[in-house]
Amino acid sequence: MPLSSSSFDDERYVRAAIAEAETARENGNPPFGAVLVAAGGAVLGRARNTEGRTGDCTGHAETNLVRDASQQYDTERLRTATLYASTEPCAMCAGAVFWARIGRVVFGLRAERHYEMKGPGGRQLRLSCEAVLDRGNYEVEVIGPVLEEEAAAVFGRG
Repeated sequence: MPLSSSSFDDERYVRAAIAEAETARENGNPPFGAVLVAAGGAVLGRARNTEGRTGDCTGHAETNLVRDASQQYDTERLRTATLYASTEPCAMCAGAVFWARIGRVVFGLRAERHYEMKGPGGRQLRLSCEAVLDRGNYEVEVIGPVLEEEAAAVFGRG
């Protein structure tokens, strides 16, 4: 069963994901961050985008986090966990969430707004996180945007 959380907790952990995004940017990477939180509120992991420094196109914050978490925690722990992301997870990252069986996703900045801010350049796979996860055979709760202005601001810093 997915984790139920208060909006205060959601805001707290989205802010933590935004802080990871800021660190990613400081390290020369695109500004994306993610935090995984257990049902009881314990932080299970943090990750940021590493794509800029490594050249690995799968080095998105959420995928980095899911890769580590799926090796450390069993499926039952992940089913009741929430992945907090500074920006709505892309199709690849939503797929990773699905395969790890994480029960809940909360994000800051909507992908569509990010694409609007970014303009027509670069890679864009315009498919929402919720659209990807709705195609799976188990339910993943998706909530967002949460603190969208704060999440968007990290793209203007630097």
